[in-house]
Amino acid sequence: MIDKLAVVEERFEEIERLLADPNVSSEYWRIESLVKEQASIRDLVSLSREHRSAVTQLGEVEQILRDESDQEMAELAREEMNGLVQQKKDLEGRLRLALVPKDPNDEKNVIMEVRAGVGGDEAGLFAAEIYRMYLRYAQRMGWETEVIDANQTGLGAIKEIVLQVKGDGAYSRLKHESGGHRVQRVPVTESSGRIHTSSATVAVLPEAEEVDIEIDADDIQTDIYHASGHGGQNVQKVATAVRITHLSTGIVATCQDERSQFKNREKAMSVLRSRVLAREVERQQSEVSQNRRSQVGTGDRSDRVRTYNYPQNRVTDHRVGLTSHDLEGVLQGNIDEFIDALADRERAMRLEEQAL
Repeated sequence: MIDKLAVVEERFEEIERLLADPNVSSEYWRIESLVKEQASIRDLVSLSREHRSAVTQLGEVEQILRDESDQEMAELAREEMNGLVQQKKDLEGRLRLALVPKDPNDEKNVIMEVRAGVGGDEAGLFAAEIYRMYLRYAQRMGWETEVIDANQTGLGAIKEIVLQVKGDGAYSRLKHESGGHRVQRVPVTESSGRIHTSSATVAVLPEAEEVDIEIDADDIQTDIYHASGHGGQNVQKVATAVRITHLSTGIVATCQDERSQFKNREKAMSVLRSRVLAREVERQQSEVSQNRRSQVGTGDRSDRVRTYNYPQNRVTDHRVGLTSHDLEGVLQGNIDEFIDALADRERAMRLEEQAL
């Protein structure tokens, strides 16, 4: 561990020198890359230095104990040593966690897909609420969101919506939201007051860049059509909506949100790259697949990662056994409690894998 920390500290100091170099400061793309790398290891370097300081202090106290003939001073030194031993142990535990390899996609932007599952109109209304929950969370985090494609009904329900989320660490915070979300409540259309169970599915994909996945221009088919509003009526006289099909895999991505055909094409390609990359990840590493199919399951009521129970004002994440009794707060985007618990679970699993 000490050798790894020494390498990380050397790199941190090298980055500091590079950032102060006038020859480097003129290269914006390089500065941006260095700043991002520096930020990613700053906490680890801080922990490493704190650990080294504790080890040094512990050595000094042990020396005092060996040389001290004054019993009162020796007792004070022993008390200080006990505290330093515990501090060193705590820091070593935090360092082991910090040294666990991170998901290489953690700093990427996100392509998020929310779809109505089982439950008819009620499932669509719930999907709309889940979508708004993530919008509010993104706003709290200072992230940018942009709708790429949407299929909504006049009731305010969502059949499917695809959005882009841009911001520092967006994927690292949102990736565990993938899966089936189940709601238990009395629908507004239910006259007898019976509680219904409906579902929505969420998929979170790291946004793939051109350097991540290469798509041959001859392997795609692009269709241009008129963007449509509720009920299918055309909302633009000029055809600007774009549908791109990846011929090799049959994966399709559409975008009709922008008035510009060029912008719609750009957004659709971003979604297509992310979906093709996810398919490739599944092929290469099926046991840890991050593609949409493995994330969302079947969409059945029984296939869920989280349950939102209205009668009991309760939200439960079944993966970590965590329950919140502030359903309204959760739907307002206060989901850090769940995200933190799931991130801790991931780190523990990675630590366990590293120990094997």
